[in-house]
Amino acid sequence: MSSMPPLLSLFTPKSCLKPPKKSHLSPNLPKNPLLSHQILQIKHAQYVSEVHGLQYQYASHSFYPQNYSTKYLKRPKLHIPRASASSDPITNAEKRKGIGTLKLGLVFGLWYLYNVIFNIYNKKVLILFPYPWFLASFQLFTGSLWMLFLWFFKFQPCPTISKGFILALLGPAFFHTVGHISACVSLSRVAVSFTHVIKSSEPVFSVVFSAFLGERYPFLVWLSLFPIVFGCSLAAITELSFNLQGFYGAVISNIGFVLRNIYSKKSLGEFKDIDGLNLYGVISILSFFYLFPVSIVVEGSQWVEGFNSAVKAIGKPWIFLLWVLISGVFYHLYNQSSYEALDEISPLSFSVGNTMKRVVVIVASLLVFRNPIRPLNALGSAVAILGTFLYSQATQKIKAKR
Repeated sequence: MSSMPPLLSLFTPKSCLKPPKKSHLSPNLPKNPLLSHQILQIKHAQYVSEVHGLQYQYASHSFYPQNYSTKYLKRPKLHIPRASASSDPITNAEKRKGIGTLKLGLVFGLWYLYNVIFNIYNKKVLILFPYPWFLASFQLFTGSLWMLFLWFFKFQPCPTISKGFILALLGPAFFHTVGHISACVSLSRVAVSFTHVIKSSEPVFSVVFSAFLGERYPFLVWLSLFPIVFGCSLAAITELSFNLQGFYGAVISNIGFVLRNIYSKKSLGEFKDIDGLNLYGVISILSFFYLFPVSIVVEGSQWVEGFNSAVKAIGKPWIFLLWVLISGVFYHLYNQSSYEALDEISPLSFSVGNTMKRVVVIVASLLVFRNPIRPLNALGSAVAILGTFLYSQATQKIKAKR
């Protein structure tokens, strides 16, 4: 056996200093280098250790066959991968920005798409089945079931329901009910485009009611209301499908939603921990219980006859029922997507997006239903939409200064 340095001999077991007996080694060592490597590695682990960073390379002489090469026992080189170009923080930031832009575009696209589908199928149902109280109740019922499904299966965190919370929501839920049923009544009497033009005047009622309650607005905000009033008036005068009940329905809908927003700010101040989607879900449930009993009284006796007439006109009952279901599902989806959009963007961007949403709905309804429109009617609609946009810009500048 080769001589060993004195320092290493102090830490080496005596059994390692003696040459191994021939019985310890297999006379027929596998010729496969990989298999031999595994066997020798196990034996090597028993005799080789590191002390203060020194390896006992001499131990290999005690058991390796003379004709066996130890090149397979070399330690693998440490491989430190280089940072790829994609790990650049600037590149990652750009990627995150791109993903955020894509997500925002998807949210806006779905918001507009759901709104268009709802308005088209809502109008299709009301043409065959002119009973808006039933349809509005069914839409609230569908939204209530949807939210209960999300809460039950924990797709959406369930809010903490207390007596004080329910009492605080009774007012907003009532005004939400008024706004929703009035919009459905308007859509059952006039064209979709005309209803949305009148509903674009909602900022006028918001400023008037808020000012009556003590809120002060600068001259720029009041000035932005002028094109809204002028545009809506011009559109109403030149509307071919004008109906007084449809016009009043759109106006009352504006009043209902404005009062809902104002009342919510005053009554829900201590429930800010509840997010918008959960708030809307609870409001939908309360609104259904407000509306459905009244719907039965108002037009319940006509529903069976109206259903038979609608089925007779369309030919297949399942098509009519599918349209009703689509109107209910997409009514909730477009409201849900609007809350998701509000969570992703600033209030100013949301106001601009809401204005553009009305433009998309008006154009889509004109393409689908082929409603005739006069040049002055188109001009009035455009001026009203422009006024809504100017109002959103003016109000957000004031909030920024505050």
